[in-house]
Amino acid sequence: MNGTDIPDELELDAFLNWGRDLHHQGRYEDAARAFELILGLDRDNEEALIGRNRAVRRAVPRWHWEMLHDEERAELYDRAIRRAVAAAPDALVLDIGAGSGLLAMMAARAGARQVVACEGQPSVAETTSRVVRVAGYDDAVSVVAKMSTRMAVPQDLPRRADLLVTEIVDCGLLGEGILGTIAHAREHLLAPDAVIMPSRGRITAQLVESEPLFRKNHVGKLYGFDLAPFNRLSTLEYFDSRLHRHEHRTLSEPLTVFDFDFYTADARPERTELRVAPTAAGTMHAVAFWFEMELMPGITIGNAPEDGSHWKQAIQCLPEPLHVQPGEPVVLAAAHDGESVRFEVAS
Repeated sequence: MNGTDIPDELELDAFLNWGRDLHHQGRYEDAARAFELILGLDRDNEEALIGRNRAVRRAVPRWHWEMLHDEERAELYDRAIRRAVAAAPDALVLDIGAGSGLLAMMAARAGARQVVACEGQPSVAETTSRVVRVAGYDDAVSVVAKMSTRMAVPQDLPRRADLLVTEIVDCGLLGEGILGTIAHAREHLLAPDAVIMPSRGRITAQLVESEPLFRKNHVGKLYGFDLAPFNRLSTLEYFDSRLHRHEHRTLSEPLTVFDFDFYTADARPERTELRVAPTAAGTMHAVAFWFEMELMPGITIGNAPEDGSHWKQAIQCLPEPLHVQPGEPVVLAAAHDGESVRFEVAS
């Protein structure tokens, strides 16, 4: 040090290089903490400010912002939470995957006296604590900065929770681990008669013709070159996209693929075979699928193509397009490994 509270230039450069190295290694949370140390000594250091923001951007997905602006999602969760808390105002509420803390604060606003919000992403958890404090709910809401599967009673929860609120789902429902997470919570964190929100989840799929969607995951001959070998890097699973933004034609009616009761379901793999009757002749490029969740009886939320949800729809392209026509059912195998759904056309 140079006799002041601010480190000299050589020391700052060493700290900055340390943060950059951590970032280049993909250790984004560690990099963010390294830059935080610099800002603790020199809060206006521009390189540290930019470095921290770059690390946080890598660690915190951008969909958080779109999700927070999904007014229908917020309104439906708020309505369900109000109903559940009104029925049991003394319930201990556990919010798993708290994110911004929105659902936890909704529970407190509805009258819940004690809410534990767990968030496994450190940067998010720290910010959640600030959000809760600024909103004035820190007397009712406490934030635990760890994954729920690492929580225990009474270390992290004063007792088993009476109401679970969670929204750890992606466009394909299972991608954020909702099955295993709720199963763990039922065994270790929830009272035997706890209310689980959401209570059910259903996955629905449809055959789709769409060259534009197929091109999002496949390439062939272009510009005088055969680029098909690049397809070895294409995804074998689904990606998210808004179906209505791509020229497409549906080739079947929607059909239910999996139906989960979150009071009993676990993450054990499942497989089912479906005989899908095409409703029109065409070229099948993909399977589009989406979910519906029951939060409370009579309150459902989902990401069907007509819903306009921030979750978009899940799209899984076929390896090769398939011609289909009415009267010739397509045998579609659907499987999940507890975390992801995948479709395959049976030969």
